[in-house]
Amino acid sequence: MQLGRRNPFVETIRGHLAAHTWRKSSRSHQKTNCVEVALTGRAVGIRDTKDRAGGILTVTPVAWAGFVERLKTGDYDQG
Repeated sequence: MQLGRRNPFVETIRGHLAAHTWRKSSRSHQKTNCVEVALTGRAVGIRDTKDRAGGILTVTPVAWAGFVERLKTGDYDQG
């Protein structure tokens, strides 16, 4: 794919995720300094609230569940 050209597959995913509710942590009191997720039956969309129109990372629900579990157990904690 050439730089500067839109990828129709990416635009399809973006349109599909737009129909879903994006959520962020209830512990996040700031409006534009957090991560939002959209859960569908087949994918989990992840985006930055500082640039909602920017890139969206998608992962499988199994990968997302594994990531969240590792967060809860402190696997990514520094120190």
